[in-house]
Amino acid sequence: MMNLKHNLLKNWEAILAGILILVGVVILARIYGPLLNNEVKYQFSTKGKNVAVLGKVEQAEKIVAENAGMQVIQPIDEIFGIVIPKISANAKVVADVDPNDSSVYQEVLTRGVAQAQGSANPGEKGNVFIFAHSGVDFSQAAQYNAVFYLLGNLKTGDDIFLFHNGEKFHYAVKESKIVAPEDVKYLENGGTDEKITLMTCWPAGTTLQRLIIIGERVN
Repeated sequence: MMNLKHNLLKNWEAILAGILILVGVVILARIYGPLLNNEVKYQFSTKGKNVAVLGKVEQAEKIVAENAGMQVIQPIDEIFGIVIPKISANAKVVADVDPNDSSVYQEVLTRGVAQAQGSANPGEKGNVFIFAHSGVDFSQAAQYNAVFYLLGNLKTGDDIFLFHNGEKFHYAVKESKIVAPEDVKYLENGGTDEKITLMTCWPAGTTLQRLIIIGERVN
């Protein structure tokens, strides 16, 4: 009888251990899944080569691109969206978000990336400032920063596309830099050129510094 109870106890311990391991795997997959998914897609992608980014109205261009064997990417949101082919980023942009109010932008960044309040709109002279944050640890990084997780792989000349009210705007990366969190001059609007600034926390999963990507309008 004692042996039976002992064996039952061991069985229940084994089952409980298995359940805890399974729960742990599910939690880890939920936390790191978006980041790992982006990394895997990047490693096996064409790095933005032989890709055409086309809106719904560009049906003729889509047919030509497909006949040429190109990969066609359509934006998730043509009212306001961003596509960066090299890093497989394709996200909604939430407009007019206060970058100084974390209670506002953290919720926004669960739905896409954010356009800083007061920055230019695509097609206007000035600076379209779009940001995402990586949170204070990797669990938050997965929730808030998966879209811009690979932003550091962008190089001079790489393509960035914005869609705004159904119109497409093409930018090319001009420079990238790591700056201090208090360096807010990149938020400034104005000037006669049309440019875009992308920002995320760096390294991912920290709030130590900021990665800044600056691009200029191509067409």
